[in-house]
Amino acid sequence: PDCTGLGYVSKVDPDMLIPDTCLSLRQGAVHAKGWGCDYGSISEMYFSALAKKYKFKLDTPVEKLPVDVLAKILYGTGDDKIVIEASYAGERAVSFEGVIPNMERRYRETTSTAARDDIRSYMNDLPCPACHGNRLCPEVLSVTIGGNSNDNSHEVNISDCCKMSVGDALEYTSKIQLSQRSQVIAAPIMKEIRTRLGFLNSVGLSYLTLSRSAATLSGGESQRIRLATQIGSSLTGVLYVLDEPSIGLHQRDNNRLIDTLKKLRDLGNTLIVVEHDEDTMRAADYIVDIGPGAGTGGGEILCAGKLSDILKCPKSITGQYLSGVKKIPVPPARRKPLKDKWLVVKGAAENNLKNIDVKIPLGLFTCVTGVSGSGKSSLVNEIIYKYLVHKLNRAHPSHGKFGSIEGLQHLDKIIDIDQSPIGRTPRSNPATYTGVFTDIRDLFAGTQTAKLKGYEAGRFSFNIKGGRCEACQGDGVCKIEMHFLPDVYVPCEVCKGKRYNRETLEVKWNDKSIYDVLEMTVTDGLEFFKSMPKIHRRLKTLEDVGLGYVKIGQPATTLSGGEAQRVKLAAELSKRATGRTIYVLDEPTTGLHAADVHKLIEVLYKLTLPTTISTADGDVELSSDAGILARGGDFLQQGGNTVLVIEHNLDLIKTADYIIDLGPEGGDGGGTVVCCGTPEEVAACEKSYTGQFLKPYLKDKNKG
Repeated sequence: PDCTGLGYVSKVDPDMLIPDTCLSLRQGAVHAKGWGCDYGSISEMYFSALAKKYKFKLDTPVEKLPVDVLAKILYGTGDDKIVIEASYAGERAVSFEGVIPNMERRYRETTSTAARDDIRSYMNDLPCPACHGNRLCPEVLSVTIGGNSNDNSHEVNISDCCKMSVGDALEYTSKIQLSQRSQVIAAPIMKEIRTRLGFLNSVGLSYLTLSRSAATLSGGESQRIRLATQIGSSLTGVLYVLDEPSIGLHQRDNNRLIDTLKKLRDLGNTLIVVEHDEDTMRAADYIVDIGPGAGTGGGEILCAGKLSDILKCPKSITGQYLSGVKKIPVPPARRKPLKDKWLVVKGAAENNLKNIDVKIPLGLFTCVTGVSGSGKSSLVNEIIYKYLVHKLNRAHPSHGKFGSIEGLQHLDKIIDIDQSPIGRTPRSNPATYTGVFTDIRDLFAGTQTAKLKGYEAGRFSFNIKGGRCEACQGDGVCKIEMHFLPDVYVPCEVCKGKRYNRETLEVKWNDKSIYDVLEMTVTDGLEFFKSMPKIHRRLKTLEDVGLGYVKIGQPATTLSGGEAQRVKLAAELSKRATGRTIYVLDEPTTGLHAADVHKLIEVLYKLTLPTTISTADGDVELSSDAGILARGGDFLQQGGNTVLVIEHNLDLIKTADYIIDLGPEGGDGGGTVVCCGTPEEVAACEKSYTGQFLKPYLKDKNKG
C-alpha cells in the first residue's frame, strides 16, 4: 500500500535541490522555484527566522552550515517554533515544514501539470521503505517454493524469482527440487515457464531480469521480446515484418537471433526484415535492394534475388560493400592519449557495474563496447553524461552511483547527440535547427522588393504572424484529429502547402521565393547559394554528414532517427570548436547503411580535430581534410573535442582511437572492465568477445 506496487517512492533529492553548495541561501543555493531569497519574499521571511533561531547567516555558503541546521532547513523544525515577522500580520510563532516536505506535499496535491513537472525534476526514485522494492505485501511474500538441504538451495518467494535474470531463472527452474505431489501439480506450469524463458534466451535477452520495467527497455529489446512471444505461439502461415531486429545486439548474439528467425521461417511463415546488418543479409533467402541514393535519389528497385545477384549488381552500393569493392578502411595509425588529459571515473556502481574504475582519454574518439547488458549505458548515460550535465551545463538530473570523477577541468560542456526528433511540429526543419534559416531570411529581407514594402527578416519566419499563412500557422499542413486513431495531416487549402501568404511569396532572390528555397535539396541549395559564403558553409556541413538529398525546409516530423541525428551533428560541425567539448552518442549507427556509417565515422573524427596546431612558425589553422589525411600524426596530439560512443557496429569500432570493453557477460555476469586500449590491443585480448569478432575486421589494415 505504501508504494501501490511500484516498488519505489519518489523523493526530492537534496543534491539536485542544492546543486552548488558553495552558494549561500541569499545567493539562491536552493534551486527550486519559490525558494529564492529575494528581500520581502515569503521564503526569505522563513529563512531569516531560521537564521535567527539557529544562529547562522543567510550569506554563509551551504557547505559551511552545521549539519543539523541544514537538516532543519530541508526537513523542517518539527515541534520547534520559529518566529516569523510579517508586515501584514506582525510576529507569530510557527513550525517550519521544511523545503523538501513542502515540495513533496505540493507534488501530491497540485493540479497544475507545469508545477508537478517542475517539482518532479528535483526528485529521485528510491526503494520503498515498507517493501524494500519487492512491490508486494508481507503476506504474499511469505509464500515460497523450492529449497533443498542436499544442495543448500534456499526457498524463494515470487519477488526473489522476478529479480533473477532470464538465464538464472532458466537454470533455477531446471534444478528446482519439489515434492512428489508438487511435481505433479507443477509439471505443466514448469514446462510453460521453461519454454518461455528459453525463447527469451534464444533471442539474446538472457541478461534481462524478469522484473525489468518496460520503460527502461531499448527499442531492440522490446522488439525481441515480442519476437520471443511469436516463437512461442507456433503459428504457421503468418507474414512477419521486422524493422532492424539486430538493434542493440552484440555480434556474439547475432547468430542466435538469425537462428530464431530461421525457426520462424521453417515453421511455414514468411519474414520480411528491414536490415543493414551484414550477417542478416548473408543469411537471407532473398534480398531486395532499393536505391541507388536516398530521398529523391532513391526509390528504385536496383536488384532482387539471392546474395550472389546483389554482389554482381554494379548499381548496388549494398552489393559493393558486401563484396568488398567498397570498404571502411582501418586507420593507418592510432592517435595516442595525452598523459595529462583523462576523464577518470572511480567506483562506478550503477545497476550491474561492480565498483569499477574507468579512464577515458580526452581529445580522442573513444568507443565503449561489450555484449548487451554489460553496463555500457549505466556507465556512459547514467553516470558520466548525467553528472557532467549537472556540473558543466548547470542542469540537475539525478545520476548513477559512483565514487568520484576527475578531469572536469579539461571540459567546458557536454552534448548528447541522440536520434530524438529535432522538433515536434512541421515548422521545425534542418534550416531552423542548424541556424542557416536566419541567414536566408536576412538575405530575403535585404532584397529591393522587401525594402520597398518595409518587410524585415521576421516577415519570412513561419513561427510569427505577418508573413506566414495563418490558416495553417506556417505548417503548410493542417492537422485533423481522428478520435481513437492517429492524427492525420493534410495540405493547407489556403496556401497549398507553401506556408506563406501571397505577399511574402512575391519577394524573390535570384527569381526564387522563400518557399522555393525551402523546397530545394541541400545539394541544390549549395549550388544556388555558392555566392553567399555564410549560407554555403552551413549547408556544406549538412552535405558532409550525408544529407545532401534532404530538403532545406523538410519538416522534422518526416525525418528518421538517423537523419535527425545527422542534422544535430551538422549543427555541431558548423560551430567553432572549443576543443573542450565532450560529445556522447548511444549507438549512432542505428538505422544507417554501410555507406552512411562511412560518412558518420568521418564526421565523428572531425569533431575531435583541433582547429589550430602549434608549430615552430606559430599557430596554423588546420583544415579538416588535412587532419584526416594526417590521422595518427604526432602533431595532432594537441587534441580537439572528445567523442564518447556506445556501439556494437564493428566497422565503427575498428576506427576508434581507444576502446573500453565491458563485460564479459550481460546482467550479473557483466559490469567489469574486460580490457582497454586500441582496437588492436582489444582484439588481442582472449577474454573479450568484442575482440574476438573485431580481429577479422583489422586484417585489411595494411590495404586500407
